Amino acid sequence: MNLEHEINHWGTYPVDPIDAELAALEFSLDNLLARDPAYWRTSQKKDRLKRLEIIQAKQAALKLRILAASGDIAEETGAKDVSGWMLTELLVDKKIGRAEAKFAAAVSRYELVAAGLAEGVVSQDKARVITKALEAVEADPAATADDLAYAEKLLVDYATRLTADDLKNIGKRILVEVDPERFEAAEAKALQREEEHAQRRTFFQSRANGDGTVDIHARVSYAVGMRLRTLLDSLAQPRKLSAEDRGREAPYDRLLGQAFARIVETYDVDQLPRHGGHGTTVFITMDVEDLRNDLGTAALGFDGDKITAAEARRMACNADLIPVVLDTGSEILDFGRTTRLAHPVQHRALRLRDKCCQAEDCDAPAAWTEAHHLKPWSQGGRTDLANMVLLCPSDHRRIHDPNYDYERLPDGRIRFARRV
Repeated sequence: MNLEHEINHWGTYPVDPIDAELAALEFSLDNLLARDPAYWRTSQKKDRLKRLEIIQAKQAALKLRILAASGDIAEETGAKDVSGWMLTELLVDKKIGRAEAKFAAAVSRYELVAAGLAEGVVSQDKARVITKALEAVEADPAATADDLAYAEKLLVDYATRLTADDLKNIGKRILVEVDPERFEAAEAKALQREEEHAQRRTFFQSRANGDGTVDIHARVSYAVGMRLRTLLDSLAQPRKLSAEDRGREAPYDRLLGQAFARIVETYDVDQLPRHGGHGTTVFITMDVEDLRNDLGTAALGFDGDKITAAEARRMACNADLIPVVLDTGSEILDFGRTTRLAHPVQHRALRLRDKCCQAEDCDAPAAWTEAHHLKPWSQGGRTDLANMVLLCPSDHRRIHDPNYDYERLPDGRIRFARRV
């Protein structure tokens, strides 16, 4: 295509064909944006979304071609690079502008990738994945130019059939696809180095906020992270769907946080390492009157950190805690008995009996619930089926909340009412 200015049919005013085509494109988009997709048929929406996906890839190809050839913009404007001009003129953040310029340069080096974008069969996201994978191939001392060319061909072909995330996984091991005999051993070594690096970078930090919450920041290996996320999703997703069925909003990040707390609170302490011949336990120290009443505080552990007496009682229903009960003279009255915890056989019996959370307005399945003593164990309540009921973590917390009263209905369900 001739990019020079052309003379119009009157032979007087120069016309830039690129400007004319862009103007026509802008005019068409304005017309399309004036139409309301709500009135389109489903088949029309599907067809137009597919076509727009292709158009978007072609538009990206054009923009990247221009960026790759825009070194003169920096020279003319005095900017360090084209991203500097993008910052001042287009208000594009410097980091984003540099990334786009770098991406444009990468695409210009790979003919098949550029062609796939221009044809609309490779999206911009997939092109990013492919160029990153190809740059890794180029950096591999064992890879040849033929390996690089074949890897590009394979990845562009995969891009027509896979999502960007799936393509990223293929890209990490593309050399094994190119030549398994030469690169499988190298891949195994690379994975081993990656896993060892992950272990060295693993950490856990926690910081108390002073408002009853603790911020947790951690880094673990990818495998551990994905396993944890799967566990959290398995607990949070059903609750999200259950809440939606009842017309309630349930922010998913909050549900994930509650699921994380659930995993910690219900972890089998028998699996913990033993210290000094005893299983790891948590001590809660509180006055006997506070233990019996709805008010008061308890000391968690031996560092003096405080929790409410209600929270201490709630935790005692599930965890391997030792309540160190003090009389008015701060002398130890009782170190507690682990027999207060429901036996696994009792949990199974409760699940068969109650089927779900026994709060009147809750239908959380039994698998999500915890055993609660109707007459508190601290007040002589027995760990018998007749004195226990299943409650989900939210309602279990509520039944220990001094701001709520509750009554047991004839059918065994629990009805809550906020205290006035």
